[in-house]
Amino acid sequence: MASGLSDQRVDEIIGNLLRAGVILAAAVVLLGGVLYLTQSASTLPDYRVFRGEPADLRGVFSIVQDARRLDGRGLIQLGLLVLLATPIARVAFSILAFAVQRDRTYVLVTLIVLAVLLYSVTSAGR
Repeated sequence: MASGLSDQRVDEIIGNLLRAGVILAAAVVLLGGVLYLTQSASTLPDYRVFRGEPADLRGVFSIVQDARRLDGRGLIQLGLLVLLATPIARVAFSILAFAVQRDRTYVLVTLIVLAVLLYSVTSAGR
């Protein structure tokens, strides 16, 4: 390839990106789980009444705020967001790689895939 970015190199970068995202997400969820268990070890759950997620764990901004306060549930949610963002980052990187390789067809197709992914993520709770 004239661009200096071979298909094999792109595959290696994407593999490393996916691996790093999954490992980071797992570490954040694990930390959040440990903190959650230590923070609420004495709380006995009442299984007769269903309680959904609190409002502060439903939005990205509030999840980040909870995670910054080292709230266990906030960290677990943040880890899940990182896990969800990992394949999105992979698609975004693919767009850049295809653009560097000057492959307009794949840039267009991958932009469509990214748009569908972002739409599905942002409209999931409506």
